[in-house]
Amino acid sequence: MTAREGRSARPLPDSGVAKDGGAAEAANFVANATAELAQLARRHDLETLGYLLDMAQLEANEIVRLHIKPEKS
Repeated sequence: MTAREGRSARPLPDSGVAKDGGAAEAANFVANATAELAQLARRHDLETLGYLLDMAQLEANEIVRLHIKPEKS
């Protein structure tokens, strides 16, 4: 069985334009997902994988921070 078998086919996007919440929303999703995955990795003594996931989370959080503009008062 290949990696592609057993997966439902998803159509590719028809353009490079995001149709979601943009980069900040995607980065926020990635930050949350990698935090959960890092916990899972550590629960199973996969320390290096947990570390790498932590680094991905930090990068995603930095992207979110840079995309959030402070409101002017």
